[in-house]
Amino acid sequence: MNQLINDTINSFNEYVKIIPGGTLEISKFLREENLPLALQSIKDFTEGVIWLTDVKEALGKSGVEVELELESIHDFLIEINEGLEIQDFILVADIFEYEIATFFKDVAEIQTVC
Repeated sequence: MNQLINDTINSFNEYVKIIPGGTLEISKFLREENLPLALQSIKDFTEGVIWLTDVKEALGKSGVEVELELESIHDFLIEINEGLEIQDFILVADIFEYEIATFFKDVAEIQTVC
């Protein structure tokens, strides 16, 4: 069981490390008006956030504390959706570049269990 938990923790940590780079790519796609790629990347990001949420919950049930403020992520998703609805792609790019990338750079790495 510990191996499964450690593998999950490692996957979580690796994924969180690559999110800032991915959010900068989304921002770039939006600024370049490459909307098909930007929208697909936003969809992928959203699915990744759902995965992180599920992992946090599962690890919590196993006694592993995960410092990830789900309310902040939820707020980001609302802001992104509102920006997309009004087609303000610069606003959405700014959210990804200046808010989300910074948020995920500050997420603490989870320590593996023995």
